This record gives sequence, C-alpha cells and structure tokens, in this order.
Amino acid sequence: MLTKSGQPRPAAAEVRQGSPARDRKRRVSMADVAELAGVSSQTVSRVSNGSPDVIEATRQQVISAMNELGYRPNSAARALKRGSFRTIGVILFSLSSIGNVRTLEAIALHAAKKDYAITLIPVTAPTQAEVQGAFSRMGELAVDGVIAIMEIHLLDAATVSVPPGVKVVVVDSNAGEKYSVVDTDQADGAHKAVEHLLGLGHQTVWHVAGPEESFASGRRQRAWRETLLAHGKDVPPVVRGDWSAESGYEAGLWLAGQEGCTAVFTANDHMALGVLRAFREKGKAVPEDISLVGFDDVPEASSYSPPLTTVHQDFAQVGHRCVDDILRQIRSSSTEPGMILVPTTLVVRESTAAPRDPDVRA
Repeated sequence: MLTKSGQPRPAAAEVRQGSPARDRKRRVSMADVAELAGVSSQTVSRVSNGSPDVIEATRQQVISAMNELGYRPNSAARALKRGSFRTIGVILFSLSSIGNVRTLEAIALHAAKKDYAITLIPVTAPTQAEVQGAFSRMGELAVDGVIAIMEIHLLDAATVSVPPGVKVVVVDSNAGEKYSVVDTDQADGAHKAVEHLLGLGHQTVWHVAGPEESFASGRRQRAWRETLLAHGKDVPPVVRGDWSAESGYEAGLWLAGQEGCTAVFTANDHMALGVLRAFREKGKAVPEDISLVGFDDVPEASSYSPPLTTVHQDFAQVGHRCVDDILRQIRSSSTEPGMILVPTTLVVRESTAAPRDPDVRA
C-alpha cells in the first residue's frame, strides 16, 4: 500500500512512536489509521460513520488499516459530535408472548435497516417500580429514544416518569395522551370476528377473554360486547383466560356444557387451541356443533385441527411503525403524543360454519 506521496507505506510498528510499553498502553487514534492507510483523517471518519461518500477501494484500504492496528471507533465521541447515539432502547414486559417477540424482531430488523442498534431491557415483574427502574436505566444508557412494549396498566400512573429529552413510543397501551402509541386495531379485529360469526347465522357469540390487566384483552372484549349489542343480540357471560392454551382448555370444558353455545370468539389463538381440545374431549365437533374464531394468526393456526379462522395481526408492521415514529421524534425533536393503528384482517379457515340446527339460526 502506498502513501499519499507515492512512497511505500510504513509498517504498523513504524507508525507508533515511543517505547513498546507506552505503545501498548496508548489508544490507536484516527490519525494513526489515516497515516497507515495513506488517507486523510476525514476519510477515516467517513468510513467509521458508514458514509457512502467514499469509493470502495479507499474504504477497503481504511478498513484494512483499522484491522491491522486494532482500531475501534470511539462511539461516544462520535455520538457527541453528531448529537445522536444511533441506538434505540426497547423495554419489554414479556418474552413469552408470541406477539411481543415478533414485534421485537421487527423492531430490531427495521432499526438495523435504518442504521440503528437496539438495547433491550426486559421488565421481570409487572410493577410500577420495575417499569420506573427500566426507564431510569434507559436514561443512563446511550439511547436516542425508547420503545416500550407494555400491554399492562402501568404507564398511566404519575409515578412512572420518563427522563427528560428521551423520545418514547409505546406499543399496546392507552397512553396516547402522554406518549406516541402504535398498536394493532384491536377493536376492529374483534368486530370483524363477531360480525363473521353472526353473518353465518349464529344467534350470539360467546367470548373467552384475556387477562383483565391487559389493554389488548380489554379492547377486544369491549368490541365483542358492542358488536353484539349493535345487532340486538344477547351478551353471554365472559369466560376469563390468561392467554395460555391451558386456560383455553378450562374455558372450553365449561363452554361445552352451555346450552345454545354455537359460536365462540377467543381473544388469542393459543386459548383457541385449548378450547379445541376441550370440545373434542366433550364430543363437540368444530365447526359442525360450535364455530370458533381466534385472534393473532400465529404461524401454527393453519395447522390446527380444523385450521383456525382468526384475526391476523401484522406484528411486522407494528414494529416498523414504532421505529419510524421514534426516528421521526428524534429528527424533529417533537414528542407530540398520538395513536397509530395498524389494520387487521380476518383469515377465514375451516373452524367456522353456519349452525347445524336451522332452528338456532338468526
């Protein structure tokens, strides 16, 4: 490799001056890389920052010099210079939820496309102290904004405060008066599920709801009830689950014994799986005896027996919109609150049909 003057490039050892002990202690600088690569310090800076304004041959020459010297860019100094760490913090309540994991994956992939990294802090217990601690830790880290995937009632309390200057987007919450919120259109999805079952001729629709503390569960339950009332239908008692297939199984055992139960809407697909098992054990055929609709459209839903009619949530779109909105806030210095709803679609499969007995049809 040649220097700018056209002379042979000095060996790495020749670049460093002073005693060997001092050389081992001294941090390799950008100037060292520039001299070894035969370019300017500005060019090294552009390569470090991923700038496209460097020809490929020069970029590779600089990277080779970085590797030879063991140079690592000082990210903190670069962040101070450009006013951005290019890192988004993610606070996540649960890694056991399919929706949360798929949303997190979408956030990470979309952030990477925008040249941002993510820092993850999981909340291990559903308490306000845990949530406040997570936000406080984010305030101490080198992040430009925070995405909080919190579907529980924890972000409305006055005791939870966000460090000044930190941009926030919340997923699956009613915190729209304080923060920017991105969420699936839960109510519209539930409305589509109930409308589908009523349209097949069922007199009413029973509901297996999620946990009471869940915003998503509450929205789906309210939409289920409002849709039945809008059609002048009786509203059956709610059966409560906890999102698990086991809780769906327990709910299904009870529903199988209810006279006139010909249609069930479950608040997620995992509970629908448990309901299917209970109905099978109780001799109830789906959809011949009871039609069943879920919510989420998990990858396995099409392999249920029978394949499950369900509401499809676009978790990838939710993740993308979160990243786009947090970047909008970062670039504009705006923290204006609001709600972004991602539409749902009803996926009709083989678990729903008209009631078998014409006498019970609407």
